[in-house]
Amino acid sequence: MALVRDKDGKRLHVKSKLMGESLVSKTFIDGLDFAPQQRLYPDVAVMKIGGQSICDRGVKALPDILKEIVANRKNHKMLITTGGGTRSRHIYTIGLEMGMPTGVIARFGSMISDQNALMVATLLSPWGGIKMSHSDIVKLPTYFAEGIIPVMHGMPPYDYFAIKPPKGRIPIHRTDVGLVILADLIGSRRILFVKDEKGLYTEDPKKNPEAEFIPRIGARELLERDQDDLVIERPCLEIIQNSEVIEEVQIINGMVPGNITKALEGAHVGTIIYKED
Repeated sequence: MALVRDKDGKRLHVKSKLMGESLVSKTFIDGLDFAPQQRLYPDVAVMKIGGQSICDRGVKALPDILKEIVANRKNHKMLITTGGGTRSRHIYTIGLEMGMPTGVIARFGSMISDQNALMVATLLSPWGGIKMSHSDIVKLPTYFAEGIIPVMHGMPPYDYFAIKPPKGRIPIHRTDVGLVILADLIGSRRILFVKDEKGLYTEDPKKNPEAEFIPRIGARELLERDQDDLVIERPCLEIIQNSEVIEEVQIINGMVPGNITKALEGAHVGTIIYKED
């Protein structure tokens, strides 16, 4: 890039498309020409193990799910994240009662998710499981070359800078959002939410047995439906729809043996939420 001087000749600037432009101008941003986003690690499957749905069940759920992950480690590169679950909800409640701001409550959630990541990484350690930090993402190629199964906590690193929602102070960017942001960052083609439900329903099937299962739906359509409850956090839908690299995510029931393997192979075994054109 060339260097150019101000008209008064006093200061030098690096000449670029952004020089002197307002980065909040909608007209400028809409007309900006830029290169397509690169997929850094498209062959890495990202997978979130649910906190309340899986981790909180302990020995009743985790061992079988981790066995299936281990069985797939030679055929698939997998980056595992963890939810917070019941303990997150408990500390959120205390934080709200004590008047804590959203950023502090988000930090509480990160700590709980981090505990689950440590537990999962420890259980996987005989087969190469390690707990990694968010800043270790650039080390993924080295990890997989060494046969490692990396595990990280799922909360996006907003922490103290978490955005206050329109109502209440519970952070809206939690571990589901963390998985989708991670997938967008590395350009993953396989994005799995491992829960204890088949996928998305018109209502919570645990509360209404008559709720209808939704096998496949677009992110924009799901946003427009404005359902009262969703199986993943609502901001995930906007991230999916706005992403340059995410094509779809799948929500699966990890309690059904073989579902993780089938989903890693590309089979449709739960609910697929896809980016609409």
